[in-house]
Amino acid sequence: MRITPYDGHDSAAIIDLITTIQIDEFKVATSAEKQPDLRDIPGFYQREAGNFWLAFSEDGSGGEQLAGTIALKDVGHGVCALRKMFVAKPFRGRERGVAAALMRTLLDWARERAVREIYLGTVDVYHAAHRFYEKNGFVEVARESVPESVPLMDVDVKFYRYRF
Repeated sequence: MRITPYDGHDSAAIIDLITTIQIDEFKVATSAEKQPDLRDIPGFYQREAGNFWLAFSEDGSGGEQLAGTIALKDVGHGVCALRKMFVAKPFRGRERGVAAALMRTLLDWARERAVREIYLGTVDVYHAAHRFYEKNGFVEVARESVPESVPLMDVDVKFYRYRF
């Protein structure tokens, strides 16, 4: 597995991975059109302490396939939002380590840039993700605790905070 920051990679593949998980697998009421950030990853994520990472896995034929994504959006004053954490079904689980490696990459990056807090919003059907966030030090908080500057999706109903 290889994790790398976004650098002009195929945005169609990224959008496909994310929306397939959201819509086809978990039946979340969203669309690619409701996520314009995915069409301007450098402009939306790769500013100040923010970034967007891709996890690639060998595909067995000498190439690589997109296995997962994670993003950090800097919203100012030492606060960031964790967004777009998605791992394709064949790459999930502790034994594969894709989610853990993506999270480690994001937290190390944030720590190096003196980020104080990271917030995230998620939907209620991502039960495994909720457990994963909690195991990684995120604490569930009320919606009112999330700063207004943190971008959320209209389908988000559960909120978490990580403090360094």
